[in-house]
Amino acid sequence: MTCEPVLTEAFHLLSRLRGGCAALRSALKEGLIVLDFDLQTELEVVVALMERYENVPMSLADACLVRMAELSPGASVFTLDEDFRIYRQNRTEPLALIAPVASS
Repeated sequence: MTCEPVLTEAFHLLSRLRGGCAALRSALKEGLIVLDFDLQTELEVVVALMERYENVPMSLADACLVRMAELSPGASVFTLDEDFRIYRQNRTEPLALIAPVASS
């Protein structure tokens, strides 16, 4: 499950890889990626998250993912972004992450 802002970032990043956007479009068409977030409904909370982490800064996509995690207890966030180690769901709880380990 994801949201439109994350797809926008993913398409942008994958545009640099031959076949990347085609693979993402295919995953969407096959239902491997499901859009399940209503930004309009969650806008107040998402904006508050972005304001709380404006020193990072937090993108709209990141804020949406944090909010999605808050709405789905037990969910994990797949990310390549180190900022998710800083973000907290429900103000104090670390997010469960699926992320590569940073090299030392």
